[in-house]
Amino acid sequence: MNSTTQIAITHLGLCCPLGQSPQAVLDNLVQASIAGMQWRDDLLFEHPVLVGQVDVELPVIPSALKRFDTRNNQLTLLIARQIEQAVEQAKARYGCERIGIIIGTSTSGIATGEAALSEHETHGEFPKEYDYAKQELGDTSQFLQAYFELTGPCYTVSTACSSSAKVFASAKRLIDAEICDMVIVGGIDTLCKLTLNGFYSLESISSGHCQPFSANRDGINIGEGGALFLLEKVTLEKLAPEKTAKDGEEKVIILSGIGESSDAHHISAPHPEGRGAVNAMQAALTMANLKPEQIDYLNLHGTATPKNDAMESRAVHQVFSNNLPAASSTKPLTGHTLGAAGAIEAAFCYLLLSDYNTHQQLPPQVWDGKQDPNDPSLPLVAKGQQASINHVMSNSFAFGGSNASLILSRNSSSREALKNIDNDSTETNQDA
Repeated sequence: MNSTTQIAITHLGLCCPLGQSPQAVLDNLVQASIAGMQWRDDLLFEHPVLVGQVDVELPVIPSALKRFDTRNNQLTLLIARQIEQAVEQAKARYGCERIGIIIGTSTSGIATGEAALSEHETHGEFPKEYDYAKQELGDTSQFLQAYFELTGPCYTVSTACSSSAKVFASAKRLIDAEICDMVIVGGIDTLCKLTLNGFYSLESISSGHCQPFSANRDGINIGEGGALFLLEKVTLEKLAPEKTAKDGEEKVIILSGIGESSDAHHISAPHPEGRGAVNAMQAALTMANLKPEQIDYLNLHGTATPKNDAMESRAVHQVFSNNLPAASSTKPLTGHTLGAAGAIEAAFCYLLLSDYNTHQQLPPQVWDGKQDPNDPSLPLVAKGQQASINHVMSNSFAFGGSNASLILSRNSSSREALKNIDNDSTETNQDA
């Protein structure tokens, strides 16, 4: 890929506790709606728990694909239908073998396995329609491949909470290597007892609404949802504003930077100074050819666990120093969607950059306003806050020290970045 090409996000489908259409999700995001957070008494063994829930009727899996019948794939199908027309057009343009699928997940169809196990305990046998493969991590990406009738590369990334941020890096590698012309990426996770009780056993579940970066934070809320994106190469001609205006097209949003790193520190705790997080953010800035002060908004990982927020606030200060961007954690609005969090929060960033965001609003931080005095403070977004938004960063940090940072940019600013690349190349040549 030469310096005049970039990878664009050409289509988005999503469904989360904030809604199931781009405009509805954006409106609820900037209005800080917590309507999608609901109490459930059937997930933890001993207590009710507050979770982010998708509260819509999910579609029925087609009979020919019944082997994939799980709630996870029903949610996937709802989202897939939002991008289906674009996928069909791409199949005609590129061919089925040139379109890849990479999905991040941590739960897949585990809830279906839990229900089957419960029936086995009651009746002594599993339901006839149950197949263990339904809870395998690769089930959702294989379902999408079968549904769209594609034959390109198809696989799953499961690195806990960084899973569906890292799929963007995997897709970029497939496109850069010219193995694919387009890649469907995203993340889907649905609620299940295994995850809730696992985090509860770690004493990481909040007793109420989570409070990222607050002195009173006591853990996370789990949530569910998903987002799917189409990634394709675009050229400078595609980015030209006169062509955009002439053709009446929406502005192009670019995947401008990706940074990945590993803490190599601890299986379930981040490095206390956020060394891996720093490396991921700096690598994303380097790839995007942007300076820290050019980031207009930072979507924080912000889980509301003591160790994540302490680490992330220190890492952000190290990377951005005196140029801290407006920032917020959106997890109080959706819950932590785990393997789907990277994709859902990338979708929020996409919407902030898109023409849907006519008033250039930012997602406010929902919390009690009581900053933890032990951690460096961040410029958390207030309700109604606006900004000129050209570049946004989204952080995803996971168990095992797996880190990923994404940068999305509006088309006009991406031209600035490309211009910077050209200038740097010229200066390098002159120095040589």
